[in-house]
Amino acid sequence: MKTLKLILPLFLACSTLSFSTISESQKDVLISLYNSTNGENWNQKWNLEQSPENWHGVTIIDNNVVELNLSSNNLTGKLPNDLSKLSSLKVLNLSINKISGEIPKSIGNISSLENIILFMNRLEGAIPSEIGQLENLIELTLFNNRINGEIPSTIGKLKNLKTLHLSSNSINGSIPSEITLLSQLEILSVFDNQMIGEIPVEIGNLTQLTELSLGNNSFEGIVPIEITNLNNLSILLINNNKFEDVDLRITQIPSLIHYEILSPKIKTLKNNQNAIVLE
Repeated sequence: MKTLKLILPLFLACSTLSFSTISESQKDVLISLYNSTNGENWNQKWNLEQSPENWHGVTIIDNNVVELNLSSNNLTGKLPNDLSKLSSLKVLNLSINKISGEIPKSIGNISSLENIILFMNRLEGAIPSEIGQLENLIELTLFNNRINGEIPSTIGKLKNLKTLHLSSNSINGSIPSEITLLSQLEILSVFDNQMIGEIPVEIGNLTQLTELSLGNNSFEGIVPIEITNLNNLSILLINNNKFEDVDLRITQIPSLIHYEILSPKIKTLKNNQNAIVLE
């Protein structure tokens, strides 16, 4: 009986530990997100009387929120600045909602972030330069928003980045040369923006690229032949720009499955030593 009396408190303590949940400060951040994005109108609401591990889209590991997946859940309003207090967050997926306002600069303080997925919202303003502080970031997907301004050069610090998908926004300026330092990059898509300038020849250093989508912008000059160094490239979209000529050897990359290169401003299409002059 004495043995049982000793074991029972120990069992209860272990049980409490196993079912413990996040700190009050993390819970407060989640409630802040709920309130600032009109949680009462979400498709799948949170019952704030329940414990957060029962809330839709919240993944908790070791008493920390590690993933928020609220895609297609009718979020409206703006993102709260205190999201940065979720210091163990790895995945932030709020895609296909109606979130407006700017991406909070404080997002750069969540050093654990690996995936930022905010496509198909109503986000505006520039991509904060603080994004460059997220050294663990693998994916930055922001297409189909209202984002403007230039791509911050600090993106070049994201050495683990594999996906940079910024298409269908109002981004201007040129491709920062720092992007060509992202040796792990597999997808670079800025299709359908307002970008200008020339394509850096160093783009040929991104040998892991499988998709290069630069179409529907105002890029100019000559398409760099260094693109032929991209031996893993399967999608190449450079159409509807202001390029002066294109060397057709870039369409002969063995891995290439789909490409679009023609633009109204192209003067010549070159194939090795032969040039086809377009009227």
